[in-house]
Amino acid sequence: MHPASSTSFLQSTRLALVAAAIAALVAGCASAPSGSTTQPPGSTAGARPATTPTPTTPAGPDAAALEQQRFAKWVADYRVTARAAGISEATLQSAFDQVQFLPRVIELDRAQPEFTRTVWDYLDNTVSPQRIATGQDKLLQVRAEADAAAARYGVPGAIVVAIWGMESNYGGNYGSTPVIDALATLGFEGRREDWARRELLAALKILDSGDIARDRMIGSWAGAMGQTQFLPSNFLAYAVDADGDGRRDIWGSMPDVVASTANFLSRSGWQAGMPWGVEVKLPAGFDYGRADMAVRQPTAQWAAEGVRAVDDRPLPEFADGAVLLPAGAQGPAFLVGPNFRAVLRYNNSTNYALAVGLLAQRLGGGADVQAPWPRNLSALSRSQLTELQTALSQRGFATGAADGVMGPATREGLRRYQRSVGLPADGYPSAEMLQRLQQP
Repeated sequence: MHPASSTSFLQSTRLALVAAAIAALVAGCASAPSGSTTQPPGSTAGARPATTPTPTTPAGPDAAALEQQRFAKWVADYRVTARAAGISEATLQSAFDQVQFLPRVIELDRAQPEFTRTVWDYLDNTVSPQRIATGQDKLLQVRAEADAAAARYGVPGAIVVAIWGMESNYGGNYGSTPVIDALATLGFEGRREDWARRELLAALKILDSGDIARDRMIGSWAGAMGQTQFLPSNFLAYAVDADGDGRRDIWGSMPDVVASTANFLSRSGWQAGMPWGVEVKLPAGFDYGRADMAVRQPTAQWAAEGVRAVDDRPLPEFADGAVLLPAGAQGPAFLVGPNFRAVLRYNNSTNYALAVGLLAQRLGGGADVQAPWPRNLSALSRSQLTELQTALSQRGFATGAADGVMGPATREGLRRYQRSVGLPADGYPSAEMLQRLQQP
């Protein structure tokens, strides 16, 4: 959901494709192009066109021309699919007559970052003093729109503005990649082709509805659009025409941006009048293995176990609260409820949802996190996490595939190992834990 492209990159890409087309004409073999993630009802865009060849990576001018030919053929096939799904001929021409294959999008899609950040490094960047100060100014600027959306959807303006800040730095950078080009490229040769084809059909439906023109439908390399980075399918489901001009414009209309984002959260289970969560103190002897988003119970039960708000105020009355330890047993603890999970529907990262909640808290004049972060701990790189998974498996604590991804199986395997050696079973991976596992 993050912008990742630029105008200069698109210009250079188009120049490269022009050169490839000239080379293909000289060879006498070129052909030009003809003319959130839920699949829309009745869509057939997810089906792979029967004639799509297996793509290859270009290795020179001839290979680049061949790649462009394959892309043009794929686009021609996809036009048939989109036409059958009800997309008008005018929209197909507007969308595809000048569509571009973007090699840089494929590079970004296939990139596997080796290094990760700790949650405190992430929060230092996303909830920085500058972002807080700018957000407070922006909240004042959109106060009327935020109040209207809060009255209609029950979502506080500070939460909406926090998401706006997280997604595009308050509209300062929401990407410059043409969404049709990005999704067509990913649908042709990406890692998630079926997903991209469904999103492409949703984007065509948006164009067909007249909400936005093709040249204004810009966003990230991954197809997320507008100031709060909606995927096309989420736009169709949640975007709102709040200013009454007959168009849902999350690029240029702040009433539409604010209302659409609030509607997304409302439809994702946001409960009006409830906080996202609260920082808490855990009692001595707390079972850290129960600090998991899957372990939910009423606030009263957590309180009976000794969980207290860090400021000793009454805990929010969650029907199904969960304890969150984003930095393990040595870091701050939070009790989170349904509204935290609603933000996870927007971006399924606990670090992201925590950043949104904390940023909104600061925008409203609230306190920062009180407990210190364990800044002495080091984050694991992807290869180090693979080593940790391998070491756990060798000791008999199954983690699933050793893929360098910290999933539920790895976390549970680590917790079982920690219990076996008398450590707090928080399932938190660190360089120190890896070193311990690798000792004889």
